[in-house]
Amino acid sequence: MRAMAGRLSWGLGDQAVSSLTNFAVGLYVARSLGATAFGVFSLAWVTYGVIINVSRGLATDPLMVRFSGVAADAWRTATGRATGTALLVGVASGVLSVLAGLAIGGAIGLAFVGLGIVLPGLMLQDAWRFAFFASGHGRKAFINDVVWGIALAPAMLLAAKNGTVLGFVIAWGASGAVAAVFGGFQAGLLPRPSAALGWMRAQRDLSFRYLVENVSNSGASQIKSYGLGAIAGLAAVGTVRGAELLQGPFQALLMGLSLVTVAEAARVLRKSGRRLWQFCLLLGAGQAAAALLWGMALLFLLPEWVGVHLLGSVWPGASQLIVPTTFSVVGASFSTGAASGLRALGQSKRSLRSQLFSSLLYASFALAGAAADGAVGAAWGTAAATLTGSILWWFQLRLGLRQYSAEMRTS
Repeated sequence: MRAMAGRLSWGLGDQAVSSLTNFAVGLYVARSLGATAFGVFSLAWVTYGVIINVSRGLATDPLMVRFSGVAADAWRTATGRATGTALLVGVASGVLSVLAGLAIGGAIGLAFVGLGIVLPGLMLQDAWRFAFFASGHGRKAFINDVVWGIALAPAMLLAAKNGTVLGFVIAWGASGAVAAVFGGFQAGLLPRPSAALGWMRAQRDLSFRYLVENVSNSGASQIKSYGLGAIAGLAAVGTVRGAELLQGPFQALLMGLSLVTVAEAARVLRKSGRRLWQFCLLLGAGQAAAALLWGMALLFLLPEWVGVHLLGSVWPGASQLIVPTTFSVVGASFSTGAASGLRALGQSKRSLRSQLFSSLLYASFALAGAAADGAVGAAWGTAAATLTGSILWWFQLRLGLRQYSAEMRTS
């Protein structure tokens, strides 16, 4: 328990740095550019979210499941191959993003050109973080994100002088590349892109299902943002993103735990399947309760002048979305407990089934809400989808544990 608490604390500390710097970037860009230009920045941001989930599905998710707590030599070999895969994903997706940006043109096109330039470094930096947690060295991931935060400060100041979406995208991504290079020095090894195909073949029973699962999750968010922009305009996209930024400090907690919960769930499973259920239930319920408390604090304790100071012209619309975005985070928080258990069990078919259904609900409910009432309708549609989807995640975890117990009895 003491060792687990130590690993969880580094996960929380690391994600606190990562999410709070992202939170600060979002606020700074929103205040600097206004709702419409911030909407353009948000489109690039959610696209990055899709690509990073492609990288995680192919590279670091299998690493976390199969190489957490293994011998150092095995970890080094696997990490070189996994980080090489992540770097290759960044290069390939970067080329596609640049080509798409040139074809689109305008401010949106320039944002995607900038995103394509910085994607390789961003994918590699994220891969180092997960590799460090797989080895039980969360302190290194924490230091790596601190380095990114330090590099980010002067980069944002330079971008503000430029005053364009492209400038902010380049500044954010280039500072991440600094941390990616530093991660190689921390690990004492280089990524091996030449081993990427071999890695994906060796992990294909997990990686491609996790790829589809991850992309369906972030892809649903991308469809929501693109659809909301088409239905209600770019300002509505910026408004919804502003409301999500208000959840940033709590999202730091949620995402920080997610860095280590799969590895911890795998360790718990080695002792007992029943303990895994208890671990996941405590994790999901605890996160959901904390999300509800944070939302209530935003609703009742956050002064309006603070909101205006944080979000500028985005605040009036974003403040109307605090309640539905809180319920969205509650649903997502409860789901992550079950998702960690399914990942630890290695039952990618069940987690894929749950994620596809949840993503379908997310995109369809959000777009239906957007058509009915713009940004407000999209936020309430998202809340309904995440709460409904959490039920399926827990149902699949229960079935997965029964299957695991049956297999243990017959083996």
